[in-house]
Amino acid sequence: MLKYLKKALSTGVVTGSDPLAAPDLDKNFRGKPEHNPAQCIACAACMNACPANALTVQTNLDSGMQEWSLFLGRCIFCARCEEVCPTGAIELSQEIQLAVWRKEDLYQKSAFPLAHCVECDKPFAVEKELQYAEDLLLATGQYEDRAALHQQLHTCPHCKREHNITQSQRIAISRMLREQPL
Repeated sequence: MLKYLKKALSTGVVTGSDPLAAPDLDKNFRGKPEHNPAQCIACAACMNACPANALTVQTNLDSGMQEWSLFLGRCIFCARCEEVCPTGAIELSQEIQLAVWRKEDLYQKSAFPLAHCVECDKPFAVEKELQYAEDLLLATGQYEDRAALHQQLHTCPHCKREHNITQSQRIAISRMLREQPL
């Protein structure tokens, strides 16, 4: 017992005198995730990468919005969301004070409008995500006609399949016509 007392006295005071003062943190410390909705395209890559299932993305067709949500009570501060985000919309901050009075305060939420198909007018994807893809494709220089690219990206998968089926039927008919003897 005397040995432990001697060790404690030689070590000195370890805790800080002011409990409200922020401690010195390492530059690589992973604290509270900060979400920037203006930069987010709601691609759900963060949700797929989160091992703790702290992130959820739900599509609400009634309101025409996709709802993004982070529950800090489940977050393990692993920084996977930050790593996979293509636009850098999530960054882990140095904030460590996460105590709240109500459970609802542990949620960070954002909502993003859905794009509607130009053919059938049904919502199918987030508008910001389609705009991001359009800007990236135009930046590559492979596409010059912005209107045609916009038309192609803003067509839902069901309508795209319908167009492909009619084209494949035309190809089959033209093959049969070529194969028949005259």
